[in-house]
Amino acid sequence: MNSNKKWVAYLVRCSDSSLYCGISNDLKKRLIEHNSGKGAKYTRSRRPVELVGVSSELTKSDALRLEYKIKQLPADKKIVELTRKEEERTFEQDLKALKNEFKTLCEKVEKLTKTVEKAVKTQARQ
Repeated sequence: MNSNKKWVAYLVRCSDSSLYCGISNDLKKRLIEHNSGKGAKYTRSRRPVELVGVSSELTKSDALRLEYKIKQLPADKKIVELTRKEEERTFEQDLKALKNEFKTLCEKVEKLTKTVEKAVKTQARQ
């Protein structure tokens, strides 16, 4: 795992039904902090909080950008945005994996073709 990709953006629902978005590189610890009153000022008076959404692992910079974007949205769109970003990343990762598999397959076909050509030339000499 790339050590730069260890941050997540997360969304919690507070006891007053409001949403809070933050980032962390240790989500479990951060949720404990929120629920013990040692987390963000916003969540201290709105305990307990419940995790309702989390992104995949990101760089800190990407997590901050996603957090900012989510904080700009109305409450009803925040979970949707977090989920949409996750789906986009998954799709991009799938495409990248397919590209790598295709490249590997092409290399194997090329190697096999050379082996067959070599065998044909050897057999033609005999």
